[in-house]
Amino acid sequence: QVELVESGGGLVQPGDSLRLSCAPSGLALRWLGMGWFRQAPGKEREFVAAISVSGGGTAYANSVKDRFSISRDNAKNSVYLQMNSLKPEDTAVYYCAADSRFAYASGTYASTTQREYRYWGQGIQVTVSS
Repeated sequence: QVELVESGGGLVQPGDSLRLSCAPSGLALRWLGMGWFRQAPGKEREFVAAISVSGGGTAYANSVKDRFSISRDNAKNSVYLQMNSLKPEDTAVYYCAADSRFAYASGTYASTTQREYRYWGQGIQVTVSS
């Protein structure tokens, strides 16, 4: 069983930056395709960003495309979501997601689909407010 632990959330002001981290246990990161999703109060969970197993492919939601960046460091067994120019509408619980089946897909495949991820973190709160 793969467990995911997110860290780095918190309260920031509009325009600030924040970096979320996600570390898997039970299976090394190098075997996992990874994604970030978020759920704002009263809304459904939505896709934010994803990165392929190789790191050669990434995908972003249009709402974050020019502000957020996903990366992975297999040596540190961690995936990151760098969030810049944060807005109040970025306020949400952010979830890290993973699946090992992506290892059999194209090296650039970065899934944007929630149902393709079997493993989920507990979620971490990000609040953007002045």
